Amino acid sequence: MSENCEHDCSQCKENCPSRQDPKSFLVPANAKSSIKRVIGVVSGKGGVGKSTVTAMLAVLLERRGLRVGILDADVTGPSIPKIFGVHEQATSDGEVIFPAESKTGIKMMSVNLLLPDETDPVVWRGPIIGGTVKQFWTDVAWGEIDVLMVDMPPGTGDVALTVFQSLPLDGVIIVTTPQDLVSMVVQKAVKMAGMMNIPVLGVVENNSWFVCSECGKKHMIFGESHAEEVCAQYGLKLLAQLPISPDLAGLCDDGMIELAMPEGLDPAADAAAGV
Repeated sequence: MSENCEHDCSQCKENCPSRQDPKSFLVPANAKSSIKRVIGVVSGKGGVGKSTVTAMLAVLLERRGLRVGILDADVTGPSIPKIFGVHEQATSDGEVIFPAESKTGIKMMSVNLLLPDETDPVVWRGPIIGGTVKQFWTDVAWGEIDVLMVDMPPGTGDVALTVFQSLPLDGVIIVTTPQDLVSMVVQKAVKMAGMMNIPVLGVVENNSWFVCSECGKKHMIFGESHAEEVCAQYGLKLLAQLPISPDLAGLCDDGMIELAMPEGLDPAADAAAGV
């Protein structure tokens, strides 16, 4: 480690040993947390439904009797609390922060639970955002958690680097859509996970098709899927292909995701749970 190290690799050009070994930056969870598995949900670009997939996986895991939490690492675009209809602020005893809970007991921490008004924008620079995400791990008393889902921001920037280096991720699930761009997007996510020595558990393709309510036909709105060939190219598992669902979108808008009956996501839930 350089003698002038500021512990911020995002702007550093030194090739020190600690930079070469990402695990050297792992930080301990809060003493009042006992977390068995940590799973990141990532995407190479925004707008692919990553937060919705994160929420649905959490719902499925909770229905299996697991104790589930969601760490909303998308600080500038947080949506997890709204999807679950949670609007009250998180509480603290002066030493630790306590996560909010959904109606079914899914614990969550998001910057929206700390703002005076959940519509306030987060206009922070990268290091501050990264530090906030790290505090969601070190300062939050999660209690007993079987699976902690981490809803990552899109891309491979500061926050993704902070999560990959600081949290003991057991694996990541990549969320994509069917456009031709998906190959490049998946490749970026796979390469970053490889650089950080994090296993890629598989790929979930969202918005794969739409079934017309009038004619009943399946329409490939974003073009024919290339998910299977892309996954084969990189040796990944295609965990799910999900349709566009106006009903699901409505449940998310109304904060009632826990009423959803997600189909086709069980293999992804199995991967997250480690079964």
